[in-house]
Amino acid sequence: MTKKKLALEIIQRLKEEYPDASCSLDYDHAWKLLVSVRLAAQCTDARVNVVVQDLYAKYPSVEALAAADVDDIEAIVRPCGLGRSKARDISGCMKILHEQYGDKVPDDFDALLKLPGVGRKSANLIMGDVFGKPAIVTDTHCIRLTNRMGLVDNIKEPKKVEMALWKIIPPEEGSDFCHRLVYHGRDVCTARTKPHCDKCCLNDICKKNGVS
Repeated sequence: MTKKKLALEIIQRLKEEYPDASCSLDYDHAWKLLVSVRLAAQCTDARVNVVVQDLYAKYPSVEALAAADVDDIEAIVRPCGLGRSKARDISGCMKILHEQYGDKVPDDFDALLKLPGVGRKSANLIMGDVFGKPAIVTDTHCIRLTNRMGLVDNIKEPKKVEMALWKIIPPEEGSDFCHRLVYHGRDVCTARTKPHCDKCCLNDICKKNGVS
């Protein structure tokens, strides 16, 4: 089976297994997703969803957060870890949105990459979830699972995984596919324990089980 055919089969099976998969970060405005995805680095989405409630209660808009003292932001987001650098990036990012984009998040990938603390993973998440554009989010689940499944061959660098997946994943499927990989990675194809191959919907086509 070619990688492209394997990808299509995996996409279909994961659709059936996780029909309602979506981003697990809570947000109702694009700028809030931008904040949350920065806080989610080395932190669980569940904790981020709790911490941002206090942040938005005190700073309910891009303008308010842009004007906030970095120390005040840090005091609130510290439970997410790396508080100083995250607070500094959030402050810088909101200032740019306020001063250059009229408090809006740009829908251009390269423009997103120029924002403080925004890398390819974050930019792809914004492009896919907020703007409905083709996106592949190479988080830890995506990298681990696509290697195990045989969609990529022993590639660990996020950008290289992303580039390899663009060649075999239909553009319109990329964003939802990556969300489903997160669900599957948490529930079945786990990192900290032995993967539960016995209950995996992909066990008969997965490279990890010796299927070529």
